[in-house]
Amino acid sequence: MKTVVSIGGSVLVPSVGPERVRAYADAVESLDADGYTLGTVVGGGPTAREYIGAARELGANEIELDQLGIEVTRLNGRLLIAALDERAAPTPPESYETGREAIRRGDIPVMGGTVAGQTTDAVSAAFAEYVNADLLVYATSVDGVYDADPSEDPDAAKFSEITADELVGLIADLEMDAGSNAPVDLLAAKIVQRSGIRTVVLDGTDPAAVERAIRTGDHDGTDVVPEGVGAAPAEWSDR
Repeated sequence: MKTVVSIGGSVLVPSVGPERVRAYADAVESLDADGYTLGTVVGGGPTAREYIGAARELGANEIELDQLGIEVTRLNGRLLIAALDERAAPTPPESYETGREAIRRGDIPVMGGTVAGQTTDAVSAAFAEYVNADLLVYATSVDGVYDADPSEDPDAAKFSEITADELVGLIADLEMDAGSNAPVDLLAAKIVQRSGIRTVVLDGTDPAAVERAIRTGDHDGTDVVPEGVGAAPAEWSDR
């Protein structure tokens, strides 16, 4: 099964240190050893926000801020590459083509951002579409998709399953409220919608739970099932 895992920066590197990174590398290596084809995309997290905030005060424009954030995502990616040692492509691929080449030669690509104006949520979805992935997993700082912003609405209800069309509509409504926290951004949701790739949004603070979701489909997050998607991966039927 070919899987792209999007690891939020606040999940992988909540603060600079080896523990969480090493745990994610262990999960990725375990899947790789069992024949799973993997690609990863790493976000910027709190480190990116700190740099962007400082640069904004210094007068950087929005494109410059995006470029700064991209560099931080790649810096976070290099931490995971270091933990993966010989299994990872040696540097973060800067394009989808380079990422796919890494997969084809048997390496695990660890991507960050690619272009200004596009989040790593969208990069993950686009890369999954580009490599014809069977599964896309968003390992985030939230535990799934809700019908409202759970940080603002204590009555927000979590979906165990949602269609991609419903996800697009929901996130479009959430993003109209300034400062609201959507589980993925609207562009990512639209790419999931058009690509037809089965997607999981879950709490990524426990890498073992992310590994279990990929292996078995068993998780406490949200399944995003685009219209016309095929049967669940055959690997899940053996759980």
